[in-house]
Amino acid sequence: MTIKYEWRGDFGNAALNALHADGFGHPVARTDWRARLERHSLGWVCAWEDGSLVGFVNVVWDGGVHAFVLDTVVARRCQGRGVGAALVATAADEARAAQCEWLHVDFEEHLRPFYFDACGFSETTAGLIAL
Repeated sequence: MTIKYEWRGDFGNAALNALHADGFGHPVARTDWRARLERHSLGWVCAWEDGSLVGFVNVVWDGGVHAFVLDTVVARRCQGRGVGAALVATAADEARAAQCEWLHVDFEEHLRPFYFDACGFSETTAGLIAL
């Protein structure tokens, strides 16, 4: 099947909540994604297969030159097919088109090969405060 990638794609909250639950292995939430994205995001990328939402990544930003990848998720049935890397590549292209100079990401250790090898991020020194 062909996967279609769409910048700022139109999705339903129920579909994105179901995708998150499937991809991250938690119960289906009732997050109002549309309101959250409209308030905080430069944009997002939706991956579609036969009309179904099978992938998503959110690109938040500082309103200037820094953009940040959040919530990269792919339906379990589509994992391992390059969908996640294509989502991030599309996000990078669109952030670049919006005049961003940097695309940041943080992640859990088990995702290191995905972000560094498949997506091309470079390792940097960063800090974090758990709140």
